Amino acid sequence: MEGSNARRIGVLETAAPDPERLALWELFQHRLNELGETNTTFEFRWAQGRTERLAPLADELVRLGVDVMVTAGTPAAAAASRATSVIPVVMATGVGLGTQLTGGGSKPNANVTGISDLPPGVSEKRLTLLRAMVGPSAPLALLCDRGNPSSPLALAETQKAAQPLGIAVRDYWIASADEFAKTLALMNADGVRGFVVAPGGLFFAQRAALGEIAIANGLATITARREYAEAGCLMTYGAPIRENYRQAASYVSRILRGVKPADLPVDEPTEFDFVINMTTAKALKLTPPPELLAKADIVG
Repeated sequence: MEGSNARRIGVLETAAPDPERLALWELFQHRLNELGETNTTFEFRWAQGRTERLAPLADELVRLGVDVMVTAGTPAAAAASRATSVIPVVMATGVGLGTQLTGGGSKPNANVTGISDLPPGVSEKRLTLLRAMVGPSAPLALLCDRGNPSSPLALAETQKAAQPLGIAVRDYWIASADEFAKTLALMNADGVRGFVVAPGGLFFAQRAALGEIAIANGLATITARREYAEAGCLMTYGAPIRENYRQAASYVSRILRGVKPADLPVDEPTEFDFVINMTTAKALKLTPPPELLAKADIVG
């Protein structure tokens, strides 16, 4: 039975409450219980992939007086950091370093910490895998979200990684999922054969639609989470998302026990999954090279 002194945890989600996301938050709560944080209540707020909803939802959680706010997606972390400089904010997913979210020490955002989705080297790896799939001379692109403060960082990281590889990467920007069709059709018209999807809750929430429209336009995709491949995108390379939520629970537990967010450095993943959807590869008339198949988990 919850006591009157139950700690209140606010959850601010960029994405929608689909079964995969709900399972991740169940894992988060289970890990909190394992760590001894059993006297807790949760306030969930979902933006359904619409970043304009995040600011009022963050303000609502602040008014409720939650003890900790946990965010999924960089736009959610940004909204939380604007809403409060007092309540600790833990990113379960997001890109903090380079987005002015995680200042540390006495800097303005010393209340924000968590797990980063863009560790050094991951952009180069995604480009290398994509080029191996579509061919060394095929034009490539990066799909970015105008409402996500991590997208400019992802673009800079990707362009930097592309230079020594001799790859030119064009950037395409959307403001909502309604723009998928025209933007991917434009990629096709421009001769692009494959694109990297910048990390983001908007893309994750609409991953099935993204995969379907990419196939319709003959475009290979590589993304950050295996859930994208399971939903129909071609390839994914990134850290297992479940570990983010387990680690976020550890951060929340330590904060509830008195540790300051500024004393918890933004963590970076060290283990990565590589996944290929073979049904999508066949639909795109692509044959993955043996060296890729040897490294990949296969779905579809």
